[in-house]
Amino acid sequence: MLINPEEIKETIGMIQEQRLDIRTVTMGLSLRDCIDTDGDRLQHKIYRKITEAAGNLVGVAESLQKKYGIPIVNKRVAVSAISVIAETSDLEDYMPVAEVLDRAAREIGIDFIGGFSALVHKGETLGDTRLIDSIPRALSRTERLCSSVNVASSKSGINMNAVLKMAEAIKETAELTRDRDGIGCGKLVVFANIPEDNPFMAGAYHGFGEPDRVINVGISGPGVVRATLEKYPDADLMKVSEIIKQTAFKITRMGELIGRESAALLNATPGVVDLSLAPTPTPGDSVAQIIEVMGIERCGAPGSTAALALLNDAVKKGGAMATSSTGGLSGAFIPVSEDSAMAEAAAVGALSIEKLEAMTAVCSVGLDMIVIPGDTPVETIAGIIADQMAIAVINHKAAGVRLIPAPGKDAGESVIFGDLLGSAPVMPVSRFSSKDFVRRGGRIPAPLTSLNN
Repeated sequence: MLINPEEIKETIGMIQEQRLDIRTVTMGLSLRDCIDTDGDRLQHKIYRKITEAAGNLVGVAESLQKKYGIPIVNKRVAVSAISVIAETSDLEDYMPVAEVLDRAAREIGIDFIGGFSALVHKGETLGDTRLIDSIPRALSRTERLCSSVNVASSKSGINMNAVLKMAEAIKETAELTRDRDGIGCGKLVVFANIPEDNPFMAGAYHGFGEPDRVINVGISGPGVVRATLEKYPDADLMKVSEIIKQTAFKITRMGELIGRESAALLNATPGVVDLSLAPTPTPGDSVAQIIEVMGIERCGAPGSTAALALLNDAVKKGGAMATSSTGGLSGAFIPVSEDSAMAEAAAVGALSIEKLEAMTAVCSVGLDMIVIPGDTPVETIAGIIADQMAIAVINHKAAGVRLIPAPGKDAGESVIFGDLLGSAPVMPVSRFSSKDFVRRGGRIPAPLTSLNN
């Protein structure tokens, strides 16, 4: 892969002035060779596999950070869906596996470990049921564990029984982390069409079609895109698209380099470069501000969905020219609490949950890091999840839901999570009920296009 001196100069400028970073280097790790009927042996094998295979992940990332001068913010591991790995064991509760994953993550020094996951888009097995039942306690008693459950797909439709069950898990997780405003829910994603190679948490898990160990890179750069667009206040929208494409290309080249070198040093297969514009609470590092630089007074105002569609498309086009391994959720994220300008827009009433839902139809992720009143009924949460799953299923796209019903908080109040999760206002939800609909259960059939093969 050839990178010329001018590209290096431009990248250094992005790092120093516009907060460019590698958001995460994530090792995907298969645990299929850890399967055992004995629960104690299973846990031992899982711990050994993670600590041996990913033991040098942090050191390699830090060495590359020094070599190229680009910050690598997070080092993570994603493992095979635990509902499958633990199913044949004699464990009736998967809390011990959750604790082993968390202990292994702490031992090797990574930020998060994902894969406490289940795939139930068409129904549940015993292992799926045990895992979902374990989620609230697992997320309340661990620090680095992340969980995801896929409840819908474009081929199978929406499993409404699982949707309701996940709404109940979200409420219970919030209550068990009440002392921290329900922060446990920030590590739990309900998915449709879950990607097998997503390097971003909380939704990362290692798919069963993946190699034994693989390195997936998530590279972000909303601050770079915003700063570049600010230089062209009079450009028409075709020119805006071209500018974003060119910027995304340059950012992705750095991600490709880091991914290949990381994989070589860790004896892993090079995976995807996920160019997701993932914001942080740091001022300026915001997707909402990109939309506003385009000419929208406040993110959420009329035109916001069109602006986000332009941004998402241009990012994918630029990234696809820089690597043949784009994957995961490449595009733009719109997490409310993790994007300071998004949170401000919600606080002043420019951005509602309904507008966010419309925007998810054209972006790479779904309803993300949205804080709602703690007394929101389970059925209303299930209805919100079902709406997002429907958008994803019909549009053949991946989408997740991370809702946080903050215990004891009402609409208009705020929560502060700190660090990467940021802060956000508590957003109002509809007072009208969907109880009779979601309690019908069953499965919403897949759209007719699911017959394509």
